Amino acid sequence: MEPVARRRALGLAAAAAPALAAAPAAFGAAPAEAAAGGAPRPARRLRTAAEIGRIRLTWEGEAYAPLVDHYAIHASRTRGFTPGPGNLIAKTVYASFSHSGMGGRRQDWHYRLVTVDAAGNRSRPSAETAGHSAESVTASGRPLATVGAFDHKSLELALAPAGYAQYKTRFAGGVDYTHGESDPSADWSYIQPGPADAWNDRKATRATFRFPLDAVPAGETWLAIWLIDTHASNPGSVVLALNGAPVREVELENGATRGSLEGDATVPGSALVPSYVELRLPASALKTGENVLTIDKRTGSWHAYDALGVFAR
Repeated sequence: MEPVARRRALGLAAAAAPALAAAPAAFGAAPAEAAAGGAPRPARRLRTAAEIGRIRLTWEGEAYAPLVDHYAIHASRTRGFTPGPGNLIAKTVYASFSHSGMGGRRQDWHYRLVTVDAAGNRSRPSAETAGHSAESVTASGRPLATVGAFDHKSLELALAPAGYAQYKTRFAGGVDYTHGESDPSADWSYIQPGPADAWNDRKATRATFRFPLDAVPAGETWLAIWLIDTHASNPGSVVLALNGAPVREVELENGATRGSLEGDATVPGSALVPSYVELRLPASALKTGENVLTIDKRTGSWHAYDALGVFAR
């Protein structure tokens, strides 16, 4: 079966593949002979990386000894599990996978892979590998000011889920939101366009988030920006500043180009690709009284918000 046909046959893997790699990953060492009996060899050197809301897996295998059709990924919260239909979470033709949808709290998982060749032969399960997601500041920190619910939905925000065309009239001067006074459903747009978006006259945009502090926190202060989706090929970046002081320019991850029309990434089978930006704000830029965070979109296309907040940690 040709590679494209194999991807179509997998369905789930085909949908997930664009978020995992731009091209099929290298499968490790040079091809070796197939295992005894013609069964493919199991994947090896499984590795995990902790990220907010997800665990990234990578591994090594042999693509042509025999021809590999896909990898079946099995996962369990319990150590020492046996792979079976009940714990099959994905199939992929790539040597990487993002186990997502975990939310802000740390989750611990165990993984084993089964390699399936083009003839349908299955390898023995790989060695088990453990991994965990990273704890979000939305779970470990104390909220100082927020907009939205950090629930992988944009539905509580203005214009959601599909009113993007109204942005240029409703928010002609950009979003300007004051915590404690503004209303998320009226004053914070679910979408922020960029200069690549013709529907907003290809303009750069700014979102302003104003929040008061009775005192500058003694510990660290963190910013969390959760997105339900971004443009698939041109998500661009955001330039962050606090009280006029530059904080950072953040390159956004590629999404699915569905967040301009859909607002709930928790729906089973949703094509939305949530992503997360969390970083420490410079204490020197904070002050007692009103603080002003600006989010400038100077490159690329739109991104769609889930929620935004400032947290003490």
